[in-house]
Amino acid sequence: MTRTYQRARDLVLRGLRRFTNRMSLAIRVAVLTTAAVALTLTLVSATIFVTVRSEFESSLDESMLSRSEAGVTADLGTLFAGGVDPAALALTDIKVIVLRTGRGVLLGTPAISNFPVQFIGLPERQVALGQKSESVRTASLQGTPYRVVAVRSGPGEALVIAQSMESIEAALDRLQIILLLTSAAGVAIAGLAGWAVAANGLRPVRRLTAATERVARTVDLTPITVSGTDELARLSTSFNAMLAALDAAQTRERQLIADAGHELRTPLTSLRTNIELMGQATAQGQRSLSESEHREIMGDVRAQVEELTNLVGDLVELARDEPVRRDPEPLDLADVLDLAVSRVRLRTSEVVVEVAAESWMVVGEPQLLERGITNLLDNAVKWSPPGGRVQVALSGGVISVSDEGPGIDPGDLPHIFDRFYRSQEARTLPGSGLGLSIVKRAAERHGGRADVESAIGEGSTFTLSLPAASAEPT
Repeated sequence: MTRTYQRARDLVLRGLRRFTNRMSLAIRVAVLTTAAVALTLTLVSATIFVTVRSEFESSLDESMLSRSEAGVTADLGTLFAGGVDPAALALTDIKVIVLRTGRGVLLGTPAISNFPVQFIGLPERQVALGQKSESVRTASLQGTPYRVVAVRSGPGEALVIAQSMESIEAALDRLQIILLLTSAAGVAIAGLAGWAVAANGLRPVRRLTAATERVARTVDLTPITVSGTDELARLSTSFNAMLAALDAAQTRERQLIADAGHELRTPLTSLRTNIELMGQATAQGQRSLSESEHREIMGDVRAQVEELTNLVGDLVELARDEPVRRDPEPLDLADVLDLAVSRVRLRTSEVVVEVAAESWMVVGEPQLLERGITNLLDNAVKWSPPGGRVQVALSGGVISVSDEGPGIDPGDLPHIFDRFYRSQEARTLPGSGLGLSIVKRAAERHGGRADVESAIGEGSTFTLSLPAASAEPT
């Protein structure tokens, strides 16, 4: 039995879920509003009906008890015994009888047969026998409800009065009809109002839905119109912010592709030219290139391949929205700096790199930090004149790299860490404009920052600041 009930309940719940899932949000809001109003009106109507019915009965009981006490005072039993017919009170829709006890037998005055037997019950007998002082109950006579009241009128005697409740029942029936009609009208109005409110209130949601579908269909990132200051307006504003972020990401992606194509074109063109030159020399059947020319071409090819390799690596690193998540580890920044300096010294013999470093423990990714520091050093070496010096210092978590180059134009300083940005002077030198971007990425990845100070003719100083090991990398 329990399993059958559970299966039936699950079927009903699944059916309701399927039904509600097919509804639109506006219809669900309207249905819920209508159901809530219907429940409220039902409770209010039931409370009103029960309260009015109770008040009617209470008022009638008080009136009948008052008249019964007045009848006892007027000694109606004596009047009836003297020949007054109780039926005469029928004109007032009241039925009266006096019950008396005689040797355990209840007698009516003047004749119990003239009084409906439905009005003589246990409560009235208990009052006549002195077991109760009064009683009140409802009895039915030929389908008509009567209120029956009994009070003690003397020793072994009770005065019983019955009055029709037909007028009260008729009033309650009319009240019930009014309440039903009012509740039905209220439910209908609530349903219409709920639909209107839901339809108008969800208009921004529909606009957002249409905008989302438009973006998915056409990739059109035009913002939508925002009106008001409520939660839906804030949602629309957030959606517009998301569209702006997507548009900026697309712009950066297009710019990255365009800049990457431009930067890749130069080494690829030069590489293809050198390879074609060597191929033509080989195809002639006799050696047409001297040994020095061959070494020069091969050196140029190696340099171009190395530049192309570095460029591809930089592009892969910077093209990601988020860098590869490696497990950070405690490390001494001075050791990372020594590795980077050693690598740069192997690539140059014309510039002296002087280092003064003190230990500084950080938690980070050694590969990314070494690459960022190496890029700073390569940049300083590139701009330093032959025989110049590059001063490198590590103190208090700040790596400073100073060169003896020509300095950076003030107009270029705000963009020096941007991707593919190259000043007018830098375009004549090897490079892709990505090295300093990687420095900035490495600093931000470890919760630090990269800065530059420069003056024309006085060189430049780049700094990479990193927090101590107690701070987690971001």
